[in-house]
Amino acid sequence: MQKQQKTIEQKNYEKLQGKHELKRPIAKNCLKAFLVGGLFCTVGQAISYFYIYFFNFTEQTVGNPTSATMVFIALLLTGFGIYDRIGQFAGAGSAVPVTGFGNAIISAAIEHRTEGFVLGVGSNMFKLAGSVIVFGVFSAFVVALIKTLFGMLGG
Repeated sequence: MQKQQKTIEQKNYEKLQGKHELKRPIAKNCLKAFLVGGLFCTVGQAISYFYIYFFNFTEQTVGNPTSATMVFIALLLTGFGIYDRIGQFAGAGSAVPVTGFGNAIISAAIEHRTEGFVLGVGSNMFKLAGSVIVFGVFSAFVVALIKTLFGMLGG
């Protein structure tokens, strides 16, 4: 295909648009995302150490309660409207960790609460979470199957 030539009006419009377009501070945004994501990870590590020290979990078993606690904290922060402000400040730094998953679930539930608990909250909060959970369960099944097959083969 041949690329069409732009008219004079289109070229002038692009120049005008370029003058008024806001420049995004990419380095600043990356630094904020890195710092907030790192802070979330630091809090998660502190929670892990708390469970290991006070509840005698091991490094192998502490992951599940730590993840659940981080999701619960994200649920609380979302419910009080704090997580949205963190997300506006940090961008992807707040969306990537497990807390972003918790935020996505509770945000959908809060948004649709007027439709009732079953059709509003229940069905809408699992629109995103359902696919993540299904993918996680399927992935765990495949990994367990591969591990079992290697175990049977003596590998």
